[in-house]
Amino acid sequence: MKTIGTSRDAVAKPVFWRDDRIPHVELRQVSDGRKVCYAPHSHTQWSIGAITGGESTFQYRDNQYWINEGDLVLMNPEWVHACNPIADRPWAYFMLYVDTGWLTDLRYRAGLLAAPQWRDIPTPVISDPIWFQRYCRMAECLLDNNRELLDKQTEVVEFLSDLMHELAEQPEEPSARTPGPMLELARYLDEHAAEELSLDTLCERSGYSSGHLIRAFKQHFGLTPHAYLVNRRIQLGRDELRHGTPIAEVAQNAGFADQPHFHRTFKKLMAATPNQYQAKLIRSADKHS
Repeated sequence: MKTIGTSRDAVAKPVFWRDDRIPHVELRQVSDGRKVCYAPHSHTQWSIGAITGGESTFQYRDNQYWINEGDLVLMNPEWVHACNPIADRPWAYFMLYVDTGWLTDLRYRAGLLAAPQWRDIPTPVISDPIWFQRYCRMAECLLDNNRELLDKQTEVVEFLSDLMHELAEQPEEPSARTPGPMLELARYLDEHAAEELSLDTLCERSGYSSGHLIRAFKQHFGLTPHAYLVNRRIQLGRDELRHGTPIAEVAQNAGFADQPHFHRTFKKLMAATPNQYQAKLIRSADKHS
């Protein structure tokens, strides 16, 4: 496996850092995001990004923010969002994806949760130079192949632990409860994401008419049932790509008609090609083996 270069051509491509020894975090770096455009999507992980250059828009559920260099953006799992460039203006960023179960356990063991169950974090944007500098220090540590494993683990845990304590002091916003039939329908889509499903089947399971089902589902999840299904398929594909499964096989396993369809959809939601996502940075243990 070779390290991704730093030439002018490579700089514009997204860089993904992963390390099997730290499986609960993944880092993405984009040095030139003028052409990096996302369709609205969501992740199963909790995510936090740092704008390291320029400015962009941040659509988060029903709200839109104008974010600039020095800002941090926070995204709860399953919350629909999209960050996109402004009129071809330069912008760059880091994005850290954190396993929700691992972060829940971290918060619970710190006494920040009454039970080991995920609780959404209401803060969408942090504009504080101290937190920004700490985030960038952590990100640069992860990307540095000369830093030891313990060093990287310490940076991640220390940053996230301190941030969770800071955010725990913020007032919580009341959240609307999702009706049981909608939750059941979402679980059904999760379990059958790789299959071809019909609107008739979804209506029969929920008891809703087609028009009401689409409106109600989008109201609570930010996506239509079809868009939710496609988003889940991309998440399934992303997990398999992370483990080195061949792209053609991933496309089939995730329920896509063919590899080109998977490629187009993956790029639309992830702003990276499947090949770019699989070309992760070499980790220290690989480098010295």
